[in-house]
Amino acid sequence: MSATDTLWVLLGTVLVFFMQAGFALLESGLTRAKNSGNIIMKNLMDFVTGSLLYWFVGFGIMFGPTLFGFIGRPDLFVTQNYDSNIPGYVFLMFQTVFCATAATIVSGAMAERTKFSSYLLYTVVISGLIYPISGHWIWGGGWLAALGFEDFAGSVAVHMVGGVTALVGAKIVGPRAGKYDKDGKAKTIPGHNLVIAALGVFILWFAWFGFNGASTLEASDEGSLTLIGTILLNTNLAAASGTLIAMLLSWYRLGKPDLGLTMNGALAGLVGITAGCAVVDPFGAVAIGLISSVAMVYAIEFIENKAKIDDPVGAFGVHGVAGGLGTVLVGLFAVDGGLFYGGGLGLLGVQALGVAAVVLWVTVTMTAVFKLINLTIGLRVSPEEEEAGMDVSEHGLKSSYADFTLPAIPAPQPQPRPER
Repeated sequence: MSATDTLWVLLGTVLVFFMQAGFALLESGLTRAKNSGNIIMKNLMDFVTGSLLYWFVGFGIMFGPTLFGFIGRPDLFVTQNYDSNIPGYVFLMFQTVFCATAATIVSGAMAERTKFSSYLLYTVVISGLIYPISGHWIWGGGWLAALGFEDFAGSVAVHMVGGVTALVGAKIVGPRAGKYDKDGKAKTIPGHNLVIAALGVFILWFAWFGFNGASTLEASDEGSLTLIGTILLNTNLAAASGTLIAMLLSWYRLGKPDLGLTMNGALAGLVGITAGCAVVDPFGAVAIGLISSVAMVYAIEFIENKAKIDDPVGAFGVHGVAGGLGTVLVGLFAVDGGLFYGGGLGLLGVQALGVAAVVLWVTVTMTAVFKLINLTIGLRVSPEEEEAGMDVSEHGLKSSYADFTLPAIPAPQPQPRPER
């Protein structure tokens, strides 16, 4: 084992864990104050349940010896030896924080109307079964890995799985009360705190260097150090180009640069480059960031206005669309095997096949999961609970900002004029 490799992966692990804080701030900031505590609880508990379920069964399904290329042989409580250049338990922890990231993406899309108990149930299914099986195809020696599918750090394996699940869940649970008027036109429901939403984006951008960089799983030789430098540069360039184009596009379309779309542009660039950060050059990274971000803007508009699906944070556009498209674009921009670099159509075809297969897998399985939950305990809170806010209805919190808000001051009442 290598001490340098181990410390590098441990650093990446804690950075990816910090992404939970970024998602919590982003999602709570882009929704209403009366649901902030509920969102924090969901982001906290999906990491808790994900950690336990992934240790119990998910890791073995994902990285155990392959059974027909579809699923790993279960290894309950991870009793086998997975040591390599790093200790097996370090690898387990690194993969655990990735699993939690996939689960937490869903909470923002279904925010402000989904029961807490229902959220816990489908998070368990995602962490213990849905994510590990498709992850086995890609990273665990499954059939996509055998075909040469390239998803270095998880544009599809992590982000698109979460993004597609978010879309399916948001469709089944239905839009928030007041989101659409009687003519079906979407109305804006402003987030209550764009400052903490922006802080969430900065945290995610910062932690993404661990997400992508530590996926090398090594940092002890000249080749791996050079690769880490390439990955971090590509990651940053894609995020920057995605942010810039989202700002310019929103400015052109809306007349003013939109903060929400600009922040999501950064995330779309990050999600898009995650698959190919190790195999494209900086020019390819900029192109992937630009294309992924443009697709995100139009996807969010389509989902909200045409499909009539209420996704408060744009999770599907950012993680589903940018994740899938960024992975396909590897087939064009990969320095070794990409179409634009003389590699032909082979890699592009494999990338497209892998994206389609994972979309189909997640859509079918999570539709069944959400519908089953909806038919039993129900996905959605009552209209009265939604109106009151899920902080008070689900958790008994009067306010998540009790000491930061002033009581309402009654307006002065007109005094009668004295009689002369």
